[in-house]
Amino acid sequence: MKFEAMTDQAIAAEIGRRIEQMRLEQNLTQQQLADLVGLSRVSYGRLESGQAKLTNIISVLRALGQLELVEKFIPETQFSPIEQLKLKGKQRKRASGSRLDKKSNQDEGLDW
Repeated sequence: MKFEAMTDQAIAAEIGRRIEQMRLEQNLTQQQLADLVGLSRVSYGRLESGQAKLTNIISVLRALGQLELVEKFIPETQFSPIEQLKLKGKQRKRASGSRLDKKSNQDEGLDW
């Protein structure tokens, strides 16, 4: 599936559709799964339609025994060894931004 061509809402709806399919494969009703994770059936229905909090999605994946999908969704990344040497063993906490962007923004303020 080409997620790049989809809107954010369309991707969220697709995630909801996939969760619905997992629920149906386990032969659970919306109410049964909502009860398992502590949601109302209406809130669970919103989840399947793509309108859910991330914590609710994680709870549902846990209840369905599919929590390993979170690792596939956003796998842990490591800095390259060279980048680690540059940081001298410190863990990076923020991005510095693009130096080119800063320079071009300064140039735009000049009237001459």
